[in-house]
Amino acid sequence: MIHRLLRSAFTGLGLLLVAPLTQAHAQSPAKTVTLVVPYAAGGGTDTVARLIGERMSRTLGQAVIVENQVGGGSTLANDRVARSAPDGTTVLINHVALLAAPSLFNNLRYDTKTAFEPVGLVNNAPMVLIGRKSIPGATPQDFVAWIKTQRDKANFAHGGIGTNSHLCAVMMGNVLGFTPTIVAYRGSGPAIGDLLAGQIDLLWDQVTNALPQIQAGTLHGIAITSPERLEQLKDVPTTAELGMPEVSYSMWHGLYVAKGTPRETVVALNSALRKALSDPELVEKLKQLGTLPFPDNELTPEAHARLFAADLPRVAKLVESSGIMASEAK
Repeated sequence: MIHRLLRSAFTGLGLLLVAPLTQAHAQSPAKTVTLVVPYAAGGGTDTVARLIGERMSRTLGQAVIVENQVGGGSTLANDRVARSAPDGTTVLINHVALLAAPSLFNNLRYDTKTAFEPVGLVNNAPMVLIGRKSIPGATPQDFVAWIKTQRDKANFAHGGIGTNSHLCAVMMGNVLGFTPTIVAYRGSGPAIGDLLAGQIDLLWDQVTNALPQIQAGTLHGIAITSPERLEQLKDVPTTAELGMPEVSYSMWHGLYVAKGTPRETVVALNSALRKALSDPELVEKLKQLGTLPFPDNELTPEAHARLFAADLPRVAKLVESSGIMASEAK
């Protein structure tokens, strides 16, 4: 969750199996189900989507196509699901970008507040700041000092306008008193590629995606937005330790279907999701990636709807603070 701002929170195709959608014990629908990921294959959201899809398949039993539809700060994927048939056969996984879109784009063909049925919350995780290996200095404290000196000369990659990586960079700039220079990528995967090549300086990313690079020593782990250090990243200090307690940001994923999808269909999808998230093997894999499922009492569609409604205005305020003018989604 995005706490203190958001509550403490394919181009390629892959076949998975998922549940009967009309009700928990009904026959599977005849149509193929598509799980739409708005970001590039290999990124954090893509990883989470494939993990939960795999587990859902063990319980529920129907072929689904997992598809990455990249573009427009996730609005292409959002629009596709919002305008899909309300039968549960097209499912969206997304994070804060879904909530940020109405503040960032003035030509959306859907109303974010009313276009979706929340299915359930998936996972939440802190964000971690990573940097190219050639940044001057030897410690996270040195790297933060360098950022403060460089100010807008340091460039921050992000995985798309309105994504967690984008808004977390905005938040850091707000706290440190400068407007960061941001460079957009079509997902955090390509951004990390340029970070590894030394062509970009910094990236706030999901722990899920950044963890392997930090552990391998190919990129610097500079700061993490969790209240305490993560077990998997013991050498990466928290933002509070580095004198930036206001940079407090966590991200969360949720599943969505089109508004008007029958209640029993939403319940069936939610039941499949909850079953997947109760799998100890999945929980351990998520933990290894620096993220965890929501507590069981927060996994209902109703809990998801409450968090969604509460966080929409909070995200809008963060976008407004960035000074970004609404543009057209492309």
